[in-house]
Amino acid sequence: MEPSEAERRVVVGVDGSPSSYEALRWAARYARLVDGTVEAIHAWDTPSAVGWSGPAIDPEFDLEQARERFSQELRSVFPDEQPVRLREHLVEGDPSEVLIRASQGAELLVVGSRGRGGFARAMLGSVSQRCAQHAACPVVVVRQEHDRAH
Repeated sequence: MEPSEAERRVVVGVDGSPSSYEALRWAARYARLVDGTVEAIHAWDTPSAVGWSGPAIDPEFDLEQARERFSQELRSVFPDEQPVRLREHLVEGDPSEVLIRASQGAELLVVGSRGRGGFARAMLGSVSQRCAQHAACPVVVVRQEHDRAH
């Protein structure tokens, strides 16, 4: 077997928004079908690094907050048990750049249609658009259930 076929990676961006939860569920279902691995990626930025006003915050504190938020997100999407082949990656940086990098060698990149402002810095609307344009693999944009009603 070729090394590239050894593992079917399904990369998914998680930012705490309902549509990113939907994307994570979709990615887990797809990975099960193709016997692949889900790589859940939560990108975070240090507020001082992006020029926000206010006192500088300790980057270690930011990392702890990001880590705690990420584990809460995974627990809320998979309350009973997480998929066996789920890897968690907490990466500092701009969400779209982090996801585009992670798409190298992946079978699919899955993102939600709308993100969360504030903490994740960029709205996922712009992140999903940038990923669709620049990712190294096909991109699936998953809409939240109530998005479809409008």
